[in-house]
Amino acid sequence: MTGQAPDAVATETAVSRKIQRETEPLYINRIKVYSKAVSGPWRRVKWAVLAVCLTVYYVVPWLRWDRGPSAPDQAVLIDLPGRRAYFLWIEIWPQEVYYLTGLLILAALGLFLATSLLGRVWCGYACPQTVWTDLYMLVERLIEGDRNARMRLDKQPWSPGKAARKAAKHATWLLIALATGGAWILYFVDAPTAIGPILRGEGGAAVYVFIGLFTTTTYLLAGWAREQVCTYMCPWPRFQAAMLDENSIVVTYQKWRGEPRGKHKQGAGWEGRGDCVDCMQCVAVCPTGIDIRDGQQLECIGCGLCIDACDGVMAKVGRPPRLITWDTLANQEAKAKGGSGRFRLLRPRTIIYVTLIAIVALVMLGSLAMRATVEVTVQRDRNPLFVTLADGSIRNSYTVKISNKTWETQEFRLSVEGLPGARLSLADLPEGAAELTARPDAVATRRVFVTVPPGSPLRESTPIAFLAERRAGGETARHESVFLAPRK
Repeated sequence: MTGQAPDAVATETAVSRKIQRETEPLYINRIKVYSKAVSGPWRRVKWAVLAVCLTVYYVVPWLRWDRGPSAPDQAVLIDLPGRRAYFLWIEIWPQEVYYLTGLLILAALGLFLATSLLGRVWCGYACPQTVWTDLYMLVERLIEGDRNARMRLDKQPWSPGKAARKAAKHATWLLIALATGGAWILYFVDAPTAIGPILRGEGGAAVYVFIGLFTTTTYLLAGWAREQVCTYMCPWPRFQAAMLDENSIVVTYQKWRGEPRGKHKQGAGWEGRGDCVDCMQCVAVCPTGIDIRDGQQLECIGCGLCIDACDGVMAKVGRPPRLITWDTLANQEAKAKGGSGRFRLLRPRTIIYVTLIAIVALVMLGSLAMRATVEVTVQRDRNPLFVTLADGSIRNSYTVKISNKTWETQEFRLSVEGLPGARLSLADLPEGAAELTARPDAVATRRVFVTVPPGSPLRESTPIAFLAERRAGGETARHESVFLAPRK
């Protein structure tokens, strides 16, 4: 194209790109990513986070927490048959699901805040997909070798040696996946007593269905899908654009310093060129196979492994480190113009997230602090609405439920207010007996009669309140209801 005008060159380039786009298939097969092992500070951070996450996941079901002689002593337990959730000293009843909702809201706001500050730091370090994929890739390297060795092995024809390595890798992956599914089940049953029957094949159909489900998904997602999960299956990359701004700290290639890039010969000068020697090591170590030098991309999970790889190359060629670094787009723009950047952690969006997190956390803490140990609910019988007795008395019947949230048997005295002269009694007991017993961590349910003597001034509907007073401690629960009578 020598001698052509710039406009003609641009037109020819645009035409060639258009032809290329039109001839490329809409769907192409996955290009397998062979990520290379790398050492450095961010790789060590990832190993540390991986060890912490796996330790928490596999160890927590075995931790004990003393709640009393008749209570389960597993520190974290989701007891589906008993309809309870236990988190250390906190016990969640089915009607208190709003606590779990609050935890999910806090987790979401925390993720929004972390993304606004540090980009996809969750994806790069603590996401379960990242953690288990890192573990699977470690197994793959130990059995099949590093990047080049794995690429050569895949290109070789099948042989006993290749089959043995592949079988060993997949067997180890399946064992890890099986341990993952088995550990998940232990969050829903008492781990010490359940592990034996599960291993002996006595765990029940539902147990093995869920173990198989988690084994299969772990094996497929961490062993086979890998970066495809982060790129296509996970919705978070699409959401993160709304959380990021020019002051978010992300993995960044310092283009102003690295360009123009090119190969560098030993002993040659650096005048008129950038520090990037186009070694492609940043691409080789990337778990999603992208080139960070192309700028921010949906596939980038913000793990920082490219920083470690590039720093190693810069050390070999005698150039300053951090050609690829953690920085903000605003700082990069300022540095490209010869200025110096600064980090702005306090910004409108981060302040809003912190404020919302504080509000939700305070509301939840206040709710837990004022949480009653006894609750009463009353449901009035609808058929019949009322009964007129032989002596002219009017009677309504109700179903009363008293929730005893302690781990001791409690005695309760029932009473009703709002109806002067009304008598309250339990069904199948003599009139006037209004005491009942609630077992530990259980709900006592009884049918109750409220009777108003003849001649009492009654409206068609009279607001009343049921009171359940605990004898030990005097704590009282209250529930509003109505008393119905014939129309005058």
